[in-house]
Amino acid sequence: MNELKERLKALGLSDEMTDKALATIADFAKSRLPRALHQPIDDVLAGKSPDLGSLLGGFGGFFK
Repeated sequence: MNELKERLKALGLSDEMTDKALATIADFAKSRLPRALHQPIDDVLAGKSPDLGSLLGGFGGFFK
């Protein structure tokens, strides 16, 4: 996550704008993905490693 923030800052975004951009992207992704994937997205934004079990389980509905 730090690398992504640094890349956004290198484009000229302030810390505040970088945080807003990432929150906007996360909200957009969560609006399009199953609820089971929302927590892993939040975990990544918080700098945590997502639980891969729940992440992969969230894709189960796509293959039915």
